[in-house]
Amino acid sequence: MKRIIWIGTCAALMVSMGCLNKKEIVIPSKPLLAPDALPKEPTDPERMVNAGSIILHNATIMTAKGDIFSPGFIHFANGTIEAVGEGAPANIPQGTVILDIAGKFITPGLIDTHSHMGVYAVPYVAAHSDGNEATHPVTAEIWAEHSFWPQDPAIFRALGGGITTIQVLPGSANLIGGRSYVAHLQPKISARQMRFPGAPQGLKMACGENPKRVYKGKGRSPSTRMGNIAQMRATFQKAREYMKRWQTYERDLQHWQATNHLDLEKQDDPPALPERNLTMETLTKVIKGEILVHNHCYRADEMHIMLDLAQEFGFKIRSFHHALEAYKLASRLAREGVASSTWADWWGFKMEAFDGIPQNAGLLTRAGARAIIHSDSSNDIRYLNQEAAKARAAAAKIGLTINDNDVLRWITANPAWALGIDDKVGTLEAGKWADLVIWDKNPFSIYAQAEQVIINGMLIYEKSGPKSHQSDFEIDSQ
Repeated sequence: MKRIIWIGTCAALMVSMGCLNKKEIVIPSKPLLAPDALPKEPTDPERMVNAGSIILHNATIMTAKGDIFSPGFIHFANGTIEAVGEGAPANIPQGTVILDIAGKFITPGLIDTHSHMGVYAVPYVAAHSDGNEATHPVTAEIWAEHSFWPQDPAIFRALGGGITTIQVLPGSANLIGGRSYVAHLQPKISARQMRFPGAPQGLKMACGENPKRVYKGKGRSPSTRMGNIAQMRATFQKAREYMKRWQTYERDLQHWQATNHLDLEKQDDPPALPERNLTMETLTKVIKGEILVHNHCYRADEMHIMLDLAQEFGFKIRSFHHALEAYKLASRLAREGVASSTWADWWGFKMEAFDGIPQNAGLLTRAGARAIIHSDSSNDIRYLNQEAAKARAAAAKIGLTINDNDVLRWITANPAWALGIDDKVGTLEAGKWADLVIWDKNPFSIYAQAEQVIINGMLIYEKSGPKSHQSDFEIDSQ
C-alpha cells in the first residue's frame, strides 16, 4: 500500500497557508533490501571464563611454541594466559591461587580437526545417523551444527583424553557436504552454546571413491572420478556467477543511492534484489576466504587435481583430510600452505587407502608442511596423544627425529591453524585462552593419562573427581 507525505521548503503544517505546492512521493511498500539488510547468521555465544587468578608451578610446561620449561609455571586469569615461563613468576597478583603440581606435565588442550561426534552419536543407531545428507552430491547449504547432539556420551569421553576443541564435519558421501562446526568442549545444552566463539566455519568437500560410490548406487552422476571433478567445476562456476550478480547489485545499489535519492520520479525504482541461494551463498564465502575448505582426499594425484581446481576458481584448501599420500606432494603442500590432517597408521581399508605409510606425518614435517594427526573416530579421539607418539616412532624407523615440541604441534598448534583459531588456542603463551591439560606423565608415554582438563580457565574434567560432567543420556535414574 502506498503512503503519501508532503515536502517543501516550509513546514508541512504551512501547506494550508499556500507556501508549498503539494507533491506526491511514492514510498515503496517494502523496505529496500541492501546486502546488510539480508538475514544475518547467528552471532557467536558469549565466552564463559573463570575470572579467578591461578598459577600452576613446578610442572613441565610444554608450550608447543618451541619452549619446554622444566620446572616451569603458567599463570592465567579471566580465562586467559597471563604468563608462562621457567621457575616461578616474579610478580604474583594479590588473591592468586598458587598450586604446586610437581612432576606433572602441562600441554595446550588437544584439538581434533576431524570428528563426527554429535552427528554420528553413540550409541550407534539409525536414529543418531545425522552426518550425511546423501540426497544430492552438492549440499553446501547444510550445517553440521544443526545435527550436533550435545549429549553424545562420546564428547565426555573425549574430554578424558585431553581434547578441548573439535571440528565436527558432515560425512563424505557428497562432493560438497556442507558447513563444519567447531565446538569448544564446555558441556552445554545446545550446539550454538558450544560453538567455539569466533571460529570460522569450514566446508567439507570430498573427492575419490565415496561420492562416486554413493551416487552410482543411486543411478545418477557422479559415478566416476572425472564425474566428481566435472560436477565440482560446474558448481563453483555457478557460485562465481552468483557472486558476480551480487557484486553487480551492490554496485548498482550504491550508484542508485548516490544519484537517485533526490529524483522523485525514481524513488520506487531501485535495482532488483538477486534471489538468495543458500548453497551458492556458502560457496561465495569459500571463494572470499570466509569459510575454510577441508577436503577429504586420499590419493596424491587427486590432491594435485583439487589444488588445481582451487586455483582455477580462486579459493584455498586449508587442509586435506585423511591425505594418506600427502607425503608424495609434501613440497607442494608446504609451498602452498596446505595442512594435512591424517592418521598415524590407518591404511589399506579400501583401494584409495592402499599406499598410505606410517611415516606420512614425519615426512610432511621434514618438508616444512603442516602435519596434523586427526581421529575420525569417537574412540581413537581419546588417545590422540598416543596416535601422535606412534607417528613419531614410525618416523624414527627411517631416521627422522621429531622432537616433543613438533609432535605436540601435530595435535595442538597445527590443528588450531587449520581451524583458524590459532590466535586463541593451540600454544601456551601470554594472551592465548587458558585451554590446557595436566598429565601425570609425559603425554607421549603409553602410560600417560590426562588428570585435569581446563577450558577458559575452568576445570571441565578431573580424572579422580566426581562425574559432574556426564551426559544426561547416561545418568542413572536411580
